[in-house]
Amino acid sequence: MRSSSLPAQLRHARSARRRSQRRNMILTTGLAVGLIATVAASTVPPISAAEASGPAGGFALASFTMPAEPTAIVTTGGTDEVSTQATAALDAADAAIDAAAQVTADVKDSGLDLGDVETTIDTSELGAAVERLSGGLDLPAPLVPDLADDVTALVKTVKADVADLRGSLDKAAKLKAKQEAEARAKAQAEREAAAAAAAAEAAAAAAAQPSTGGTAPAPVAVGGGASPAEAQAIASGMLAGYGWGGDQFSCLVSLWNKESGWNYRAYNASSGAYGIPQALPGSKMGSAGADWQTNAATQISWGLGYIAGRYGSPCGAWSHSESVGWY
Repeated sequence: MRSSSLPAQLRHARSARRRSQRRNMILTTGLAVGLIATVAASTVPPISAAEASGPAGGFALASFTMPAEPTAIVTTGGTDEVSTQATAALDAADAAIDAAAQVTADVKDSGLDLGDVETTIDTSELGAAVERLSGGLDLPAPLVPDLADDVTALVKTVKADVADLRGSLDKAAKLKAKQEAEARAKAQAEREAAAAAAAAEAAAAAAAQPSTGGTAPAPVAVGGGASPAEAQAIASGMLAGYGWGGDQFSCLVSLWNKESGWNYRAYNASSGAYGIPQALPGSKMGSAGADWQTNAATQISWGLGYIAGRYGSPCGAWSHSESVGWY
């Protein structure tokens, strides 16, 4: 595994960069004095006895030439071309190392499997080049550009590695999101298929049983082709909206078989109850739709809402009906 942490020597190098500017003036002055002293010592020829005794009895000093101005030292805050190039290279290196550390952390936090992709970025070589350049800020200007070029080239490599790893992470995240969406869709389809199968089974069982509703008329086909079996299918499709499963549907079939035989025209002359859920009075179902007298779906919608609010579930309503004879 490769590491993207900043080496300790790199942090030391950064400190050296800040100290170098304070040393520049001293280094430049010291260099100039040293050069003058060396040239003076090497260019003054020995004095002969004849030269030592001139007409006036004095000394004749040998002449010497002052060397060219010492080469300038690079400074971290300098505006010259070399100083600017060095500073820019170091700043770019800092940004590249930080980006490498960030993408490595993001990969770890995601917990995603990136396959055979290397999940860390090696910045040690760049860190070493930064250290060399930071230490080279004390060198004469002509020696610095090569060190800055090394840093710039390695920055380019690290940035490319960061872009590749970020791309792999994004690709893995999109794949995971797609897989999760497909799993949810499959689960939903399976739930709907199971509900439809349960509704068909319950409808077949109800059709094979005679109605137990003593006051309800015999089941007949209703408007829109909604026979009792079809009305049960409509009710089955509505159960999911209340979070109820197939076990609740069987209780609902038993309850409304007893009440109305699933006949939307069922009417109890003694009480005035009306419709599939035997609402009392039937006009209560107007809250579910103006067609409450003729639409099985409207009656079922009202009835399920009534059961949910009063008994919590169809099985709760059926249990109460079996206990006291009504719900």
